[in-house]
Amino acid sequence: MPPSPHRVVVLALPGLLPFELGIPHRIFGLARDSGGRRLYEIVTCATAPGPVRTDADFAVQVEHGPEALATADTVVVPASYELGPVYEEGRLPAELAAALAHIRPGTRLVSICTGGYVLAAAGFLDGRPATTHWSSAEHFQRLFPKVRVDADVLFVDDGDVLTSAGVAAGIDLCLHLVRRDHGTGVANEVARRTVVPPHRDGGQAQYIARPLPQAGTHTTTAARAWALAHLHEPIRLRDLAEKEAMSVRTFTRRFRDEVGVSPGQWLVQQRVERARHLLESTDLPVDRVARDAGFGTAQSLRTHLMSAIGVTPTSYRRTFRVTGTESASGA
Repeated sequence: MPPSPHRVVVLALPGLLPFELGIPHRIFGLARDSGGRRLYEIVTCATAPGPVRTDADFAVQVEHGPEALATADTVVVPASYELGPVYEEGRLPAELAAALAHIRPGTRLVSICTGGYVLAAAGFLDGRPATTHWSSAEHFQRLFPKVRVDADVLFVDDGDVLTSAGVAAGIDLCLHLVRRDHGTGVANEVARRTVVPPHRDGGQAQYIARPLPQAGTHTTTAARAWALAHLHEPIRLRDLAEKEAMSVRTFTRRFRDEVGVSPGQWLVQQRVERARHLLESTDLPVDRVARDAGFGTAQSLRTHLMSAIGVTPTSYRRTFRVTGTESASGA
């Protein structure tokens, strides 16, 4: 018999943002194995069944009460604009505390945007790294001094507890979880069907001050496209700058303005992503994967992969090649 789908329970709180409530349903709901079977079951619950206010001009009708949290493999808390004492005092009201008490030990916990306030108020983030929307980060840190807040990233994966910044970063985090659970192939298919980028690294800058260049100015788009087609080759900063007819200094500044990280950091991210894809989808030897991804040597690939995701190339391949096979067979 095929395994039961991973159960994701989404907690809808008053004042919720409908867009963010829909992210887990859309991303996890599209994940399928090669036989077309759903890999996740998504359930929405509230502190009490019934209508839940949103920040829009409509409410959502939620059929399940907090008991559903006891059945979750993963709990997702989207953002809300009506957190009351959670946001103002860092304190859970009795009804919400009682609801969260249903969560079983070992359940994976996920927040989107200010949903992190709920996890923090419940003590789930004490001593852990976390993020939230950049505009709330200072307030979040003051309210929860035990949390190690990083306001400069899209999401933080701390194993069984994951937090993200607002809106699109919630998509990035959910795709990251699909990739972590079932590999790049499944995550990329979900991204294609959702028409979003398949991967934005969690460490990418959350807030870019000038994301759009002024009319008439050059961008770094062509250089990035060229780099992606030549990742297997040595790429110097000067090469990238010349593609845009810019000085190295101007190119570096504009690249960071548009992308949020330096050209060197971006290249490493893309090469790690290429290596992960090759490790999952081919039987190429690790040294060949290293060359094709642009790292040159197996040791260099090992160093960068360990730094990025904390595993060796061999361990990564073993994990995701087996996961993919099991998902495809339903074993």
